[in-house]
This record gives sequence, C-alpha cells and structure tokens, in this order.
Amino acid sequence: MFGIRFHGRGGQGVVTAAEMMAVAAFLDGSFAQAFPSFGSERMGAPVVSYCRISPDPIRTHDPVSSADAVVVQDATLLHELDLFRGLGVDGYLLINSARSAADLGLAELSDRMAPGHLVTLPASDLGLRYLGRPRANAALVAALAAMTHAVSHQAVKQAIRRRFPGPTGEANVAAAEAAVDALRMRQEAGTDA
Repeated sequence: MFGIRFHGRGGQGVVTAAEMMAVAAFLDGSFAQAFPSFGSERMGAPVVSYCRISPDPIRTHDPVSSADAVVVQDATLLHELDLFRGLGVDGYLLINSARSAADLGLAELSDRMAPGHLVTLPASDLGLRYLGRPRANAALVAALAAMTHAVSHQAVKQAIRRRFPGPTGEANVAAAEAAVDALRMRQEAGTDA
C-alpha cells in the first residue's frame, strides 16, 4: 500500500489533490481512497488530506501516519507543523516552492533522503502561468506521479479532466505537463531540490 499526505491551507485544493490522485489510481486499475482531515476551520487554516493506493482492497480508514510520500502545497507550513512525521528516508517529499531545500532550511533532511526523493517545484507559478491563478494541485499531483510512479501520467491527465472539465481542465493539464517537464529537467541536471 502506498500512503500519501497532502498538507496545505484551506482553499488551496489539498482535498482535490488527494481526490485526483485516488481517481488516477482507480483509472490505472488500483484500489484507492482519499479523505480529508479538518474541522470547521476557516479559509487559510492548515488542512491535511490523505490518499492510499493499493493493488488490493484497502481495509483501513484511519489517517496516513506512516507516509510513503508527503506533498506540501504551502511552504509557510514547513516550520509551523510536524509535516514529516512518519516519512522515512526512502519516502518522497514534494514541496511547492521556487526555493531550494537548503533555502527552506531543509538541507539536513535533503541530505538524509535518497536522491530525487526531496523535490521543490514552483507549482503555484505554473498555475499562475497556465490558469491565471496560483493553483498548484494539478501540477503537484502530476509531479508526484512522475516522482513515485504510483500512478501513470495518462491517468493523472484523465483525473484532472474529470475534475475540471472544459478549458479549465485543459489549462490544468498544461500546468501538469509543465510540472513533469520541469521535474525531468531538474533530474537530468541533478538539481532535485
């Protein structure tokens, strides 16, 4: 089973990101679940959403405490909350930021993780470029899929189009493709974070 935690703030599409990842997994023929964890917080309050992907039926429904991947949609949360609890050194960490891991104060964590497993990506900038708004979720889901191979790129694009039909979906797919291209270029250059 592959467990993912998405961290962000209310209104940033954290719940939608987990749902798109689960839909992509389902389209690939896997079992999947996605669910949020929040109370009656206001817009901008910290939000966590979870996704599980498995080739077998998923029987557990509790929050993902030991994550295989963590996605941080809002880098301002990095030093506010314990976002990395339960993430092993072989796990994946994707952070929405134009800054490097060292600039974010995560050099020590980056050194402990496997190469290519901690990546910063300016997903909000991609959203702004393709959508006219700094929406990062589609770009982050596509980048996470490319990093982990938990779901296929084709399934991610289908899931995005299902969630956002029409021109908005196509703009989100363009942002997702740009994110995968940016990730690939960073990996080829050896500058993951």
